[in-house]
Amino acid sequence: MHTKYSILVVDDEKNIRLTLVQALEALDLEIDTAINGEEALSKLKERFFKIILLDLKLPGMDGMEVLRRVRKMYPECRVVIISAHGTIESAVEALKLGAVDFIEKPFVPKEIRELVSKVIEREKISDQNTDSYTTLIELAKKSIWEGDTVSSFEFSRKAISLDPYRPEGFNFLGALEEMSGNMIDAQKHYRTALSLDPTYEPARKNLSRATSWEKKGNIILGSFEKEEE
Repeated sequence: MHTKYSILVVDDEKNIRLTLVQALEALDLEIDTAINGEEALSKLKERFFKIILLDLKLPGMDGMEVLRRVRKMYPECRVVIISAHGTIESAVEALKLGAVDFIEKPFVPKEIRELVSKVIEREKISDQNTDSYTTLIELAKKSIWEGDTVSSFEFSRKAISLDPYRPEGFNFLGALEEMSGNMIDAQKHYRTALSLDPTYEPARKNLSRATSWEKKGNIILGSFEKEEE
């Protein structure tokens, strides 16, 4: 039983490691660092890390290979990919391999704290509490990195049936369709999200990328404010 969350920061850039460590100190986590994939795997043999912040572009063994090995050997670890070189192909592959989320450089400390806090909160969500739109979307995200795409679709559709007038569920369903290679359905859901809220940025960016010739950029699952009680 792990009473305190431990986190491993894996990045070959010293300044990035320091920035991440300083940003996360306020969350009362046990933090360690590694400069490459080999050192990260070595440290994982010595102790358990609940969360890994993993740079995609590393010298030697790249981040994608580290992710593959972590998911195989340490399935309880939650991996967040950090990248300044993201493409749609790497984003889809990483999510299919079980990465819980992406964050792109450059970022600010607040973004890292919020993302890590969300990952921790998702761990506490029970699938028994499915009468909340927010909970259903978070369960859908959790199902992705547990490798359960079927449940992820079910949770997102249930969220939409609970409140069909919010854009987040349709954007998330579009992301799932895109990860499954169904681009036409993905674009349809992104457009539906925008019809509900033309200012919803995740859907706008996803649709722009999904309909462009090069299709560069990461799939944005989206986020929203906590529901009012």
